[in-house]
Amino acid sequence: MAWADTAKGVCIILVVAWHVIVKDYLLVDWHIGLPLPGVWGTLGEQLLPLRMPLFFTISGVFATSALARPWRVVARGRIAKFLYLYTVWLLVHTAVLALVPSFPTERAHSPLGLLSQLTITPSNLWYLYALALYFAFAKAVRRLPVAAVLVPAAVLSAGVGFLPTPGDRGGFYQNLVFFLAGLYFRPRIERLAATATRRRLWLTGAVYAVALALMAALGAEEWFGVWLVVSAVAVVFGVTAAARLAVARPSLSARLARLGRITLPIYVIHMPVLALLHGLLVGPVSALGGGAQLVVAVGYPAVLTAVVIGLSLGIHRGLIAVRARWLFDLPSRRLGASA
Repeated sequence: MAWADTAKGVCIILVVAWHVIVKDYLLVDWHIGLPLPGVWGTLGEQLLPLRMPLFFTISGVFATSALARPWRVVARGRIAKFLYLYTVWLLVHTAVLALVPSFPTERAHSPLGLLSQLTITPSNLWYLYALALYFAFAKAVRRLPVAAVLVPAAVLSAGVGFLPTPGDRGGFYQNLVFFLAGLYFRPRIERLAATATRRRLWLTGAVYAVALALMAALGAEEWFGVWLVVSAVAVVFGVTAAARLAVARPSLSARLARLGRITLPIYVIHMPVLALLHGLLVGPVSALGGGAQLVVAVGYPAVLTAVVIGLSLGIHRGLIAVRARWLFDLPSRRLGASA
């Protein structure tokens, strides 16, 4: 499905861009006399209801065939795999982030903190943690009526503002409903993509923009159900936009789709790369003169996002070249028996 891979490619770019903005760009000491940092920060915030809900919806769409398999296949191929990747890369992140203590992201400072991140308070790698538990949950409730599963998941998502959400637990609560929606409504989502029109693109985009404006004007981000509704609108817009892009700009869509098929290495590698670049760049960029800083401030997030993604893919290729595939997939039983 070209539209789905295209959407995943856009989503991983938005994930990296958001981390670049809030964990690096906004921490630079800007003295340019223009509110460019605020503009970039606001733009990133407007895309928050889109990137992870759309990512999880597509993950649910792709999960349908996997969940039809026996428990032992799902347990190893999905649940154990994602928990293994989460554990391995949590250890990598903890080691690298210790080198850049000023980098603003959650990290474990003690064995107890590491245990907490492994179990009840997921780290910035929470997407992998969520996928493992989402697969287990979806498999366990597979024979229940759809409403009996979706309604409680929607209530959980709608009520996140009333729950304690240390670490990235809030995203874990919010996005189960989107994973399940992708799983249960795959035919409807595919039909939505197949029948996407320019008129629907403009209409859904306008509804999304109005919903964002109203949410911001009323300060309603944590009102019960508001974020869920805005995110649902964003997902419809995202599916429509990805489908239209695949038709209207096939060459661009193809490049994004190629990126969408290799999101895992970007996701797990980009944060340590960004942390190290932050340690190298924040001081020199803060010390630039006003004119030079103004030039840098205009496109800094876009350029650094591209650099981080490029370096992440380069590191991935290097690790594969030295046969470190175990960093990106659950080692096979055959390999374990041989060892």
